[in-house]
Amino acid sequence: MQTTMHSLVAAFALSALVATPAAAQSHSQSAKQEKATATMNIVETASAAGSFNTLLTAAKAAGLAETLAGKGPFTVFAPTDEAFAALPAGTLDALLKDTEKLKTILLYHVVSGKVTAKDVAGLKSAKTLQGGELKIDTSHGVMINNAMVVKADVMASNGVIHVINKVLLP
Repeated sequence: MQTTMHSLVAAFALSALVATPAAAQSHSQSAKQEKATATMNIVETASAAGSFNTLLTAAKAAGLAETLAGKGPFTVFAPTDEAFAALPAGTLDALLKDTEKLKTILLYHVVSGKVTAKDVAGLKSAKTLQGGELKIDTSHGVMINNAMVVKADVMASNGVIHVINKVLLP
């Protein structure tokens, strides 16, 4: 299992280091951006990424933005805007009106502590702030329940973000 995680992490690193000078420069810029991002909290980091607008809107509506900007540390399995767009028609609008249900769903995406890709390799599940358990499967990439981690270890000053391709439902 750990070998699989190391392979996944190596694949992420390798994909960023294509053997061209432009790619090497791009990787250098990406590394600088990631280092700068680590000085921003989770909310600021997600906002700077530009692909979590729906998540941030939902977090604000549910009253969780301040929490996720707080001390932490937190691990957030963050669905992209595309993941939210894939929900059945009307689902997001209904959730934005039902802030308690929205808060429950969002807290299901958050784990207490800073859990990096290296840490995930040794886990079968993780308890969420909502109280439920996320199933972790590293046998074919990294799956959190039915969502694939498409980018791991986006560091923030108060934790880490793992980008996922689906919205998790408790």
